[in-house]
Amino acid sequence: MYFDPTSPRISAYEMHECIHDQLQLSEQSLTVIQIDGTRRHVFLKFVDDVQIPNILQCPNGSAEYRHVTEEISIVGLDVAGMEMRCIGVANLSPEVTERSIRAAFVSYGENVSIQDKHVLRRTATM
Repeated sequence: MYFDPTSPRISAYEMHECIHDQLQLSEQSLTVIQIDGTRRHVFLKFVDDVQIPNILQCPNGSAEYRHVTEEISIVGLDVAGMEMRCIGVANLSPEVTERSIRAAFVSYGENVSIQDKHVLRRTATM
């Protein structure tokens, strides 16, 4: 969620009210609410992915929030953090197979590739 930069500032309490009233989310469906006040972004982490399609189907990908002053702010809705990620794993023993690495990361999504990289470090001698 992100608020129009020209809209009035919103308190944490008002943010919770917006999540409940506008998005129809219960507190049991969320594990984390992170507010980035300077950028006016709010990140919601869900217990599961069931609610996400319903929220993203809002008209124009946005919702309205009515402040206590009766002013209306446009709240944009978008998915964050769903892009591809690179994960580095260090100091694996040679016996660890690619298959076991894939199995370990399967719960995080599709594994596109696994690359074996060796980094050589120089040690300073005195």
